[in-house]
Amino acid sequence: MATLLYRLGRAAFARRWLVTSLWVLILGIAGVGAAIAPAASEDTSFMPGIEAQKASDLIGERFPGGSTDGAYAQVVFIAPDGSKVSAADERATVEAFVSEATDGPHVSSVTDPFQAGAVSEDGSTAYATVNFAVSSSDLTDDDKAALEKSVDEARDAGLTVEVGGDALAAAISPGGTAEVVGLALAAVVLLVTFGSLAAAGLPLLTAVIGIGISMAGIVALSSTLGLSMTSTSLASMLGLAVGIDYALFVVSRYREERAAGHPAREAAGLAVGTAGSAVVFAGLTVVIALAGLSVVGVPMLTKMGLVAAAAVLVAVLIALTLVPALLGMWPDAVLSRRARKRGGAAGHASGAEENGGSRWARFVLRRPVPVLLACVAGLGVVALPAAHLEMGMPGAESQPTSSTERRAYDALADGFGAGFNGPLTVVADLKGADDPDAAAEAIARTVGDTDGVVSVSAPQLNDDRDAALFSAVPTTGPNDEKTKDLVQTIRAERPGLQTTTGATFQVTGSTAMNIDVAQALQKALVPYLAVVVGLALLLLLVVFRSLLVPLKAAAGFLLSVLASLGVVVAVFQWGWGAGLLGVEQPGPIMSLMPIFLVGIVFGLAMDYEVFLVARMREAYVHGDRAPQAVVSGFRHSARVVVAAAVIMIAVFAGFVGADESMIKTMGFGLAVAVLLDAFVIRMAFVPAVLALLGDRAWRIPRRLDKVLPHVDVEGSGLTGPAVAADDPAPREATRVL
Repeated sequence: MATLLYRLGRAAFARRWLVTSLWVLILGIAGVGAAIAPAASEDTSFMPGIEAQKASDLIGERFPGGSTDGAYAQVVFIAPDGSKVSAADERATVEAFVSEATDGPHVSSVTDPFQAGAVSEDGSTAYATVNFAVSSSDLTDDDKAALEKSVDEARDAGLTVEVGGDALAAAISPGGTAEVVGLALAAVVLLVTFGSLAAAGLPLLTAVIGIGISMAGIVALSSTLGLSMTSTSLASMLGLAVGIDYALFVVSRYREERAAGHPAREAAGLAVGTAGSAVVFAGLTVVIALAGLSVVGVPMLTKMGLVAAAAVLVAVLIALTLVPALLGMWPDAVLSRRARKRGGAAGHASGAEENGGSRWARFVLRRPVPVLLACVAGLGVVALPAAHLEMGMPGAESQPTSSTERRAYDALADGFGAGFNGPLTVVADLKGADDPDAAAEAIARTVGDTDGVVSVSAPQLNDDRDAALFSAVPTTGPNDEKTKDLVQTIRAERPGLQTTTGATFQVTGSTAMNIDVAQALQKALVPYLAVVVGLALLLLLVVFRSLLVPLKAAAGFLLSVLASLGVVVAVFQWGWGAGLLGVEQPGPIMSLMPIFLVGIVFGLAMDYEVFLVARMREAYVHGDRAPQAVVSGFRHSARVVVAAAVIMIAVFAGFVGADESMIKTMGFGLAVAVLLDAFVIRMAFVPAVLALLGDRAWRIPRRLDKVLPHVDVEGSGLTGPAVAADDPAPREATRVL
C-alpha cells in the first residue's frame, strides 16, 4: 500500500493544477446541488421491533386518517397572581386567541380549553392546542408569524403566554459558530506547532474544502435520504477535526523528509506513502466504526453514522491528493524559516535530536510500573459514574429556562402535574373480544386503577370496532424512573386482561417510545462495544503484525471510552459542573449518545495508535532495540499527535455551546475522550506497557504471520535509496518482516 500511495503522492504533486481543479469542481457541483435541493425532512430515533413502535403502527393501521405528523403548538395561558384564567377578562382573551388562531393559514384545529376541560384545578393555568395540517418543516414564515401575532396579542392583554410543541421551535442550525471557533483554535495550535503561516494554513484550507464538499453533499441529498440537521452537525464536527489532523500528519512528514535532504516531489511521495498509509488505515477504522452503527437497528443512528463516515472518507481522499497537490504549488512555503534558508535540507541528523517527546518517553521507560498503575487507577476512578448510566430522550425539560418551550413545560407541570408532559397512549386490539365496548372499558379501568396513574381518558373505538384508543397520565415526569417502572407494570397486566376480556393492548406515545428505545440501546451497548473491540484487535493485528500490541490498544480504548462516559454521566446526568456548560436541567443521557460515542472514540483512538505506534514499529524494523524504538516513535510523532489532539479537542469543544442537547453532549463527550485517550492512554499508558513488554510486543507466531496480509503501514517498502525525480516508483526494500 505504501508504494501505491507513494506513486499517488508524486503524481498529485506533478499534476497539481489538475488535481486542485478537480477538487474545486467537485466543491462547485456539491454547492449547486445543495442550493437547488429541497428542504431536509424530519428524522426520528424510533426503533423497529419495540412495543411502542408496534403500537404506533397498529394505530396507523386501525385509525386511518388519524396521523399525528402535522405540526402542533401547545399554547399555555397563565393568569396574573391572584386571578384565574376563567375570570371574565382573562377568559375573553383566551377565547379571542382561539378564534384568531383558528383562522391562521394551514391550521386544522384549535382546542378551546374551556370546552375541552384544559384548565388546572386551581384555575391559574389553561392550554390550547393548535394543530396544523402540515409538518413543522413545511410551515412557512407566514404560518408562524400569524400564530406569533395571536400569542403576542394575548400577552399584551395581561396573560403570561408560553408556547410548547414543534410549530415555533427553533430549527437546528447546520453549523457555523462552532466550526469558526474550532478553526480559530486550530489555527493557533498549527501556528505554534509549525512556526509557519503557510504550514499552519494548508491543513485548515484543505479541511475547509473537505467539510464544504461533505456538508454541501449532505444537504443536497438530505431530502432524498431523509437526513436531519443533527446528522449534518455531527458530520461537520468529525469531518472538520479529522480533516485538519490528516492533513497535519502529511504536512509534518513532508517537512521531515525535506529536512532529511529529499527534493520536494520525492518528499511529497514519501510523505503520502508513509503518513498517508497511516491516514488510510486510521480513516478506515473510523469509517468502519461509524458504518457499523447500522447493526444497532436504529434508523436515525444509522444515518448519522453513515453521514459522518462519508465526511471522514472525503477527509482521507483530500489528505492523499489535494494536500500533495498544494505542496507542489508552494513546496518551500510550508518549511520553517531556517529550513528555507538552508534550501529545505536541515541535515540527516536532525531526526536524532532530543526533544520533549523523546525526553518524556525516557521518563516513562525508567518508571513504567508507577506510570501504568497511575493511568489505570486514575481512569478507573473517572469511569465509575459510567456504571450508573441512565439513558432517555431529553425533551423540553432539558432546554434553558430562557426558552418559551421550557417555560411552557414547567407551567404545565405546575398546573396539571409532572406526568401531564408525558402521557401514555394505550391502543387496545379488540379483535378477540366478544364485547368490544366492555373489553375497552375493562382495559381502561384496569390501567386507571394502577398505582402511579392520575387519570385515563374515555376509550375511543374505531369505525370497525376492532380497536380502542385512550391516554393515561402518570403522576411522574417522562424521564422519572417511576414512570419507566409504571410502563412495565401496565404491560404486565396484559395477560390477565387478555384472559378475562379476550382483548390485548399495547402502550406507546412519546414517553413509552423513549423508554423502549433507551432500554433497547442500553442492551445493545455492551454487544456493540464487544464488536468494536474485536474489530480493533483484528485490524491492529494486521497492521502491526503483533498479538500484544492490539491487546494493549484494546485495553487502552476500553479505559478511555469508559472514563469519557463516566465524565459525561457526572456532568449531564448528575449535574457536576453542569452550569458551566449551560446545562440547566441534568437528566438521563440521550439514548443514542453512548453507542455513537463508543463508535467515534474507537476510530479516533485507533488514529493516535496508528500514528504513534507505527513510527515505533518502523524504528524497530529498521534495527532499533525495543526501548529505543519507543523513544524514536515519540521523538518523531509525539509533538504532532499532541497538536492533532489539541485541534480535535478545540473543534469538539466548540460544539458544547450548541443549543441542541445531542450536539452539546456529543461535543463534550468527544472532547473529553480525545483528551483522555491522547494524553493519558497514548502518551503514558502505551509507552509504559511497551516498556514492560520489550521485544515481546513485536512478536507474532510464524504461522499467523504467513496468513496475515502485508499492508506495510509503516512504509518499509520505501526504505531504499532516494528515488530520482523521474523514476516511476521507489525501489522495494529487501528486508522481510
